[in-house]
This record gives sequence, C-alpha cells and structure tokens, in this order.
Amino acid sequence: MKHPLAAALAVALTAAVSAAASAQTTGDGPVNTQSSASAERDASNPLFVESPLPLKYPQFDKLRDEHFAPAFDAGMARNLQEIDAIVNQRSMPTFENTILALEKSGKLLGNARRIFGNLNGTDTNDARKKINNDYAPKFAAHRDAIMLNPGLFQRVEAVYNRRNDIGLDAEGVRLVERYYDGFVRAGAKLPDADKARLREINARSAALGTEFSNHVLDEVNDSAVLVDDVAELAGLTEAQVSAAAAAAKAKGHEGKYLLTLLNTTGQPLLPQLDNRALRERIHKASVARGSRGNEWDNTGLVAEVLALRDERAKLLGFENHAAFILADETAGTVQAVNDMLGRLAPAAVANARREGADLQAMIDREQAAKGEPTFQLEPWDWSYYTEKVRRDKYAFDDNELKPYFEMKNVLENGVFFAATQLYGITFKERTDLPKYHADTWTYDVFDKDGKPLSIFIFDPYARPSKRGGAWMNSYVGQSELEGTLPVVANHLNVPKPPAGEPTLLTWDEVTTTFHEFGHALHGMFSDVKYPYFFMNVPRDFVEFPSQVNEMWADWPSILANYARHHRSGEPLPQALLDKKMASATFNEGFATTEYLGAAVLDQYVHQLPKERLPAAGDVMATEAAALKAAGLDYAPVPPRYRTPYFSHIMGGYSAGYYAYIWSEVLDANTVEWIKANGGLARANGDRLRDTLLSRGGAKDAGQLFVDFTGHAPEIEPLLKKRGLDAAPAN
Repeated sequence: MKHPLAAALAVALTAAVSAAASAQTTGDGPVNTQSSASAERDASNPLFVESPLPLKYPQFDKLRDEHFAPAFDAGMARNLQEIDAIVNQRSMPTFENTILALEKSGKLLGNARRIFGNLNGTDTNDARKKINNDYAPKFAAHRDAIMLNPGLFQRVEAVYNRRNDIGLDAEGVRLVERYYDGFVRAGAKLPDADKARLREINARSAALGTEFSNHVLDEVNDSAVLVDDVAELAGLTEAQVSAAAAAAKAKGHEGKYLLTLLNTTGQPLLPQLDNRALRERIHKASVARGSRGNEWDNTGLVAEVLALRDERAKLLGFENHAAFILADETAGTVQAVNDMLGRLAPAAVANARREGADLQAMIDREQAAKGEPTFQLEPWDWSYYTEKVRRDKYAFDDNELKPYFEMKNVLENGVFFAATQLYGITFKERTDLPKYHADTWTYDVFDKDGKPLSIFIFDPYARPSKRGGAWMNSYVGQSELEGTLPVVANHLNVPKPPAGEPTLLTWDEVTTTFHEFGHALHGMFSDVKYPYFFMNVPRDFVEFPSQVNEMWADWPSILANYARHHRSGEPLPQALLDKKMASATFNEGFATTEYLGAAVLDQYVHQLPKERLPAAGDVMATEAAALKAAGLDYAPVPPRYRTPYFSHIMGGYSAGYYAYIWSEVLDANTVEWIKANGGLARANGDRLRDTLLSRGGAKDAGQLFVDFTGHAPEIEPLLKKRGLDAAPAN
C-alpha cells in the first residue's frame, strides 16, 4: 500500500478562501492595499510578483527563506482587507460579489503558503522549521478570522438560499454549496463563546501538529542505526554498503556504517540483512520512535491533539472527531467505515497467520539443518524469511527484478509511455528552469493536440531534509477563472546510490512511481472553472485515480517498453516475469494486515468517548487495545505506522487513513471495467479523463465513479485483487 498524498491534497475549504490573495475588484470597486513604498520594497521579493516563467513556475533560484515571512504577513493583511471589502459593500449579496470575490481573494498568501509548504516538506532546514512553527498558529487564527466572520457568512448564506434561482450552472451551484457547508463545518453558526473556544482549539492544534511533524523528522534521523563492523552487513550489495559508509562519514563516523530509517514501521534493508541481531536493532529503533521519553517524544502531543479534536467535534454537533470528518467524505458515516474495516480484518489476519506459519516452518527447517535451536518468528524476521519462502515457492527473488528497473527508464519509457498510449499526451525534459534541489528533473507536458498541458517535477531521492513517504503536490493549480495551467510534482524516497552507480528500483518502488503519477495526471487533466475545485475531492476518493494508474506497471506492452537490463538492454525474461506474476498475491496477508492495523488504530482513537481518551502515559496502551479489539494483535505484523510517528493522522488524514483501502475498492472496480472494455485503449483513456480525472471537485465524487463505470462500487473485486476472497472469516 502506498501512502503518497499527505495532508496537502486533503483540501479543506480554507484552501480556497485563503488560497490566493491580491487586490481584486468587488461589487463596489477595486481595493487598493499597497502603498508605492511597500511596492518598491516588495519588488525584490519574488513572492510578491507573478512569476514570469512558463505556467507561472516558481522562481526557485530567486527564493530565499527570508522572503516567506514578509509574504505571509502581507498576504494575511491583504486577504483580510479583501474580506472586509466583501463584507462592507453596500450591494446585496450575489454570486459575483461574494462567492467569486472569495474565489479571487488570497492570491499572495495562497501562493506563498503553497510554495513554502512544498519546500518545507521536500527540503527543510532550521530556518524553515522555525517559520513553520511560528506561523502555524497564525495561519489557524487567520483562517478563523475568515470562517468565523459573521458578516461574511451572512452574505454566503444569502447566496446559498437563492442558489437555485439566480441562473447558475451546476458547477456554480455546487461552488455555493461547498462554500456554505465549509463555513458551517468551520463553526460559522456557533454562538460567540463557542467561536472563541474554537479559535483557541484551532490555534493550539496547529501548533501541536507542526511540533509533531518536526519531532518525526528529527526522530527518524536520530534513530539511524550505527554499525561498527562491515561483517554485520552481510546480505547487502556493495552499493548499499558504500551508501551506508558515506552516510556514516557525513555524520562524523568515518570507518563505520549508518543505516538510515524511513518513516514506516518496516525498514527496506530487513529483507536482505543476514544478521538477525542487527535486524532486531533496526526494528526496535524503528518502533521506539516518538515514545522514547526524549525531547522528541510525541505521546504527550498525541494525547492533547486527541482531546482537542474531540472537544471541537462536540462543539460542532458531532459525537466524535471521526463522525465530524466522515460526514464530509464519500463514506459518510462511522458505521460505513467500521463495517468495511471489520469485514476485511478477519480475512487479512487469517491470511497473515497462514503466511506466518510458512515462515516459521522455514525458520525451523533452517535451524535444524544448522543443528541449532529454532526461534519464534518476530517482526524483524518477517521480510527476511518472506524472501526465502518466495524463492522456495516460486523460485523467485524480488531482487532479481531490480537490474531491469533503472529509475529514469521506468519513468520515461514506462510511466510516461503508458500515459502517451492511454491519453495521447507527450513529455519533453527541460533543463532551463530553476530547481529547488539538484536531485530533481523537470518536464514539459503537452496535450494530445500538442498544446502545453502542464509542467511536471520529479523528485525521487530520500534525504535527511525530506519527509518520509511518497506524495504529489502542486505549485500552480488549474482554473478557467484564473487562466492557469498546473505545475505539479511527484516525490519519492528512493535511496540514492553512490556517484556513478545506476538507481535500480524494487518492484514496490516501480508501482509507487506509477501510483504517484496517477495523482499527477489527476492534477494535469483538471479542467474546472473555479480554483476551489482543483483536485478538491474527498480523502477517500483522492487515492482512487493513483491506484488505477498502477495497473499499467505490469501491463504487457508497457512492461516490455521499460523493463530492460540497465547494462545489456536485454528485456526482462518472460520466465522471470511469469514467476513475479505467479507470486502476485504472495504476502498480501501481511500487507493488508499492517495497513489495516494503522487504519483501525486511526478510527479507534478518533471514536473514543471523552472519558476514555488517553493521557500521555496511556497512548501506547491505547494502541495495543485498539489492535486487540479489532483482532489485529498478531505480534509478527505490527501496524504500518505506530501512533507516535503516524504523520498521516496528525495531519490531513486524521480519521481518514481508511481512505486508501476505500479508494482501492473503487480502483479494483475500475480496473475490471477497463480490462473488460479493451484495456490500454485511447477510448478508455479519454473516457477516464473526461468523466472523472478532469472534473476535480466540480461534481460529487461518488457520481464521478458511477459516470465512468456505470454502477455503484462493489467490494468483491478488491477481495479478489488482494487474494482475500478465499480466506476464511476466522
């Protein structure tokens, strides 16, 4: 399961309200918000001017960290002036002078925040961390100043009450409804005392969320495992050993080896390391992050955040935070999510236990052959013995595939080639645009008629300044109203090889690359009128297009075009491919169980009644209780994320981590439809683009799915895809 899109694409209403900010014209005339003196001062700050580069691509070469704070301050001030102009105008509320005025407001602030947020996630530093810490509560207060403004809500409500009688098209009516619902969910109808408390909750929550994120990055770097003796690294390739030596030298440990961690429970080197004691060290270092009682311990932050979220939900009339979040998702209710997770969990755990039995049998056989006592399967053994069982069952090792998956070839002759075949779009690398980091590539994307469609940034490598996971973000959104085309980026965390060595991907990294590009296509193909609707879909829908795009990774004609040996150019042998396909659902019990562990944990803590919310010292016990209650307390398979480093649920995926599996239900149905209707065909690509990918949030997400497939989603294709359809319920 990939986790590519963090909070950035879980778009809230305020992304539209404060997404932009420049002086604009209301019903009573233009607002002048800048003196000539300040204009002269601002001219040296690239954030105060529209980028002259193609598609308004950011001027990364001119940006300095000291540019952000002035742009934030001026952007908030200008945005509030724009709001005042909307509220104080004498004209009666109309779609144009209220809703469209909001759409056009916030340009400076939105652009500065978007660029800063993206850079802080991809290449942070101490200055950016401080800016983030300082401004998180200020942005929360700014949002509240808009969303809890009674005069503004009065105007929005007036337009909402007349929305069907003022000649709007369907997209215009939906825009009014989404604004109105967003204001209500933000607390616009609360009495003044409750609004005041809500402001306090929001400001504190924002500060805690930023602190949590900083702790996660600091902890993952601090928890890297230092190895003294190269003999302990048996099983790793020469390139991996060289990379570990270079990482140690960079940290002042020349002659030693540093094994860096990713922000997941499982770690990528565990399948290869022969040394069991080292595997155990790595695993225990991974799962201890955020709960070690040090300066980066997150358990206290988690406890406070959960209490604040529960209080906010109750202020807004919901039983708990999960109910508040899910009311605005395609799932709709807590019960719907609990039912789905409850149906999947027993089948997944049953599969995982069968897989675990196979691993234990392998351990027993190996130990007996060596004349040594056996040992019990532990989490740090799982991936190592999984590869042994895979070789035993299928005569196949995942590492055999890596020489055929050189990264740039996968991107250009796999991912891009598939998009060209399906949608008719083309790509051309360009080197003249500035970069925010040297390890990025930039491409022009052209539509099927040859016209510019987008600019795409590819940022593949892990680095200490980059957050974990894989995700897509946008620097410029598309909208007809603003006349803009998208600038989008994909981010991975592939270990960078030593200089001169090729970057060879695992199969999981190949599918992640296709997955993330599915998000990019969702952005590139956006064809909406209003900025609010650019990729603004529910969290349990946003992963759907990206998961569909994974299907092309092993599509025969696509695979044949990119799966070639990085030295000889020879194609991937059919026998090796057949082995890979035969093992397609191998280890799916583990994969589904570790994911469901995290998804259930997310729902559990956000559905707890107030009296059962954990204190700081009880957070880990609460996690254990959640897994046990769901029947997911199978020790060899811990959750993909443990609470103190579960960044998704401290950000935009709170009570929403289930979204990946919910979206996968839609994905599995869609893949079946595509295969039944001609597969890799331009007609299918055009249909997917026209009915779904281009519509963003301009239409109900559930209806977009029906528009494409012609039917409501069914869970059976997902069970079949994950090999769970034949698994017993207990």
